[in-house]
Amino acid sequence: MSGEFAAFAILSLTAISGGILMLNVTKVIHMLVSLVLTFLSIAGLYILLTAEFIAVVQILIYSGAVTIIMLFGIMLTRKTDEEETASGRLKKWLVFAGIAVFAVVMYIGIYNLDLTGEPAALHENNTEQIGIALFTGHIIPFELTSVLLLAALIGAIVLAKKEEEEEKQ
Repeated sequence: MSGEFAAFAILSLTAISGGILMLNVTKVIHMLVSLVLTFLSIAGLYILLTAEFIAVVQILIYSGAVTIIMLFGIMLTRKTDEEETASGRLKKWLVFAGIAVFAVVMYIGIYNLDLTGEPAALHENNTEQIGIALFTGHIIPFELTSVLLLAALIGAIVLAKKEEEEEKQ
């Protein structure tokens, strides 16, 4: 077993475990920590694929910014962390059945995968290729996304201000 395979196995199992843990914990903050674990594991998988730029973006944007935005959302809504009653064995069996069906479908899909074709040049200026693709063919969606995120930020601030004014009254 090579070191690359061992790193892949550890990172993929960590990502899957974080996802399953996120679905099964009851407290919102614990869900957020599980999500961060999954994001960091996926960033490690990107590094194994020699996509260092995407790995850094994964860490900065998802593990950092998105997690902080979710944390602010949790704090602004002021939802109390109450323990919910367990829905029983039926939920656990349905989750297990869903995971098993997903595993079988993925196994069949990967087993029947045909990878014939021209190999792509992977290790040649990853960041430059992403920049050229982003700022030539995809500049309009890129800018629209930034405007959408700005509008969401302004909306969150307005909602937080309204709640403060209602509490004062």
